[in-house]
Amino acid sequence: MAVKVIHESAVEELDLPGRNLRWVVTPKNSDAKYCSMAVIRVAPGEKVRPAHSHPDGEEVIYILSGHGRVLVNGEVAEVQTGSAVLFPQGEIHMLQNLSDVEMKVACFFAPPASLKNYAFFEDVDFPDAG
Repeated sequence: MAVKVIHESAVEELDLPGRNLRWVVTPKNSDAKYCSMAVIRVAPGEKVRPAHSHPDGEEVIYILSGHGRVLVNGEVAEVQTGSAVLFPQGEIHMLQNLSDVEMKVACFFAPPASLKNYAFFEDVDFPDAG
């Protein structure tokens, strides 16, 4: 079996609310059976919208650049470059970039995810949002 190397620039970037997303590792492009991975870019001040959950699996994010905050089931925590956060299965979550630079985040999913198996919650926001 050949080593699967996928560069993020070779993957289509999706312009989604509050972020740009690339599905870097998927079962289709890498033969991954148990996970998938995406990279998102979040502009200064933006929130990844809408809040969502993954009913069928877990997500771990790793902040590559920038800082901000996450909302997980109503609790808010600060994140910065080098932070990893677990979003447990089914828990509603959101991310906001509070820095003055683009936030870049690696997102790992098990089992493999796609936008088709997200559950969206339009009415959920950070507690102090107006």
